[in-house]
Amino acid sequence: MTAAPQAREGVGQGSERGTLALNGVTRRFGEFTAVDNVSVEVAPGELLALVGASGSGKTTTLRVAAGYEIPDSGTVTLGGKDITRVAPERRGFGMVFQHYALFPHMPVEQNVAFGLEARGVNKVDRLIKARAALASVGLEGAGDRAIQSLSGGEQQRVALARALVIEPQALLLDEPLSNLDPTLRQAMRDDLRAMLRRVGVPALFVTHDQEDAFAIADRIALLKRGKLLQSGTPEELYHAPISREVAAFIGRGSIIPAEDKGATAVVTIGGMKRDLNVTRPKGSASHFDNAFVVMRPDALELSRQPGVLAWRGRVVNRRFAGGVVVYRVELADGVIVDVESIAADAHEDDNVSISPLKGPFPLVPG
Repeated sequence: MTAAPQAREGVGQGSERGTLALNGVTRRFGEFTAVDNVSVEVAPGELLALVGASGSGKTTTLRVAAGYEIPDSGTVTLGGKDITRVAPERRGFGMVFQHYALFPHMPVEQNVAFGLEARGVNKVDRLIKARAALASVGLEGAGDRAIQSLSGGEQQRVALARALVIEPQALLLDEPLSNLDPTLRQAMRDDLRAMLRRVGVPALFVTHDQEDAFAIADRIALLKRGKLLQSGTPEELYHAPISREVAAFIGRGSIIPAEDKGATAVVTIGGMKRDLNVTRPKGSASHFDNAFVVMRPDALELSRQPGVLAWRGRVVNRRFAGGVVVYRVELADGVIVDVESIAADAHEDDNVSISPLKGPFPLVPG
């Protein structure tokens, strides 16, 4: 393979793969702070999902990592080397965009080989590499097809092959699953995770869909209004959120005032007290003066019969969700909870009993 001078000067060309890190990154646009002192690290072979609602700063964070935005403060490093002001085309990163950015006038093979041509790779070598990249994403023999003839999932695979063919130092993915229908999206989650595992480089993945993040990511960084609220494994954010904001965003659940007793917390609804086992955020204080318990739909049990230690309520909504029915129940004191049940015999306006089914329940400070 013959490399152009620009490629030889790029970051990490021919070097070992290293950790991608954003260190105290801040990016402002006028008076608006899009990213506020964010620090994250992604090790080789690891996938970190940047998750948040619209306007949370996740796409700007990705653009800083890619080099399309220069931070006002903080640094971007790869393998310990500062690349904050290195141009995007010299970072050696593979990008998969939300709308794939494929060239409709080029067949599949040429789309995949485009990045190699820009790096000065000769025609024979780039076609060999393009075909190998297509085979790695399950599109062997599709090189002559027109982009317009591909399904959404196939186009997503072509975009990924184009990112992989340059043997990137890191992979950056901006909402790559958002344009797929629900059935194809679920299948592509597994495929994408498997492909990213095989590549073995740091991968940064932006999504507003926490189900995508849970299915694919090794770790999740939750952003809100440019700030990093919490980072950790999906299990850590789900079972041990560090704040009410994190608990409200991750998963579904009702956040209910509680009296912190250390290993347990007392929840009182309509005068009925229940002492619940709880999990605490890692490194948190041993006691919260103002505490809340997170009650998730799969941690509660619904019954048509009154229970001695059960909270009574009224079904205000029911939704069939395949293997379970999700009931929304209004309890005393204006408390609303969602409950998953395999029983489908309760209906709107029915009186029901709600009991804690399993724990421990996440405890968060107020």
